[in-house]
Amino acid sequence: MTIGAPGSEVLLETSRLLLRPWRVDEAVVQRELWTERDPRVPPHRRIDADGHPTVAELEDSIRTNKVWSTGLLAVERKASRDVIGYCGLVDSGRGSVGEPELAFELLRRMWRQGYATEASLAVLEWARSWGLPLSGGHADTGSA
Repeated sequence: MTIGAPGSEVLLETSRLLLRPWRVDEAVVQRELWTERDPRVPPHRRIDADGHPTVAELEDSIRTNKVWSTGLLAVERKASRDVIGYCGLVDSGRGSVGEPELAFELLRRMWRQGYATEASLAVLEWARSWGLPLSGGHADTGSA
């Protein structure tokens, strides 16, 4: 099932996953993703010396930033109903103007189970169905 035009709330479904807008109470999952990041990830994408972003700051971001409902979707396992990361399209500024880039990040304990591939393929299929141009991929050093 696929619902949502680009720029509106999106809901994607695969055999094992539901990709959907984030809920405020799931900010703890985002915080866990931040704490797991490799030290080679750029500093602006890691917890800073003062502990920011906090869960409260991430909750506020989910409430106010449209990217959490239309761009970087929560990846929920259907069988257990737990959120394991995000996947979606972002304007990274790396590709041509108007070409979004695929982005995903999963909790480390969820790696090597095919979830990233499954979620990414759902997002790419959705993007193609709307005729969105896609830029080439880019891996952060800490993600390689």
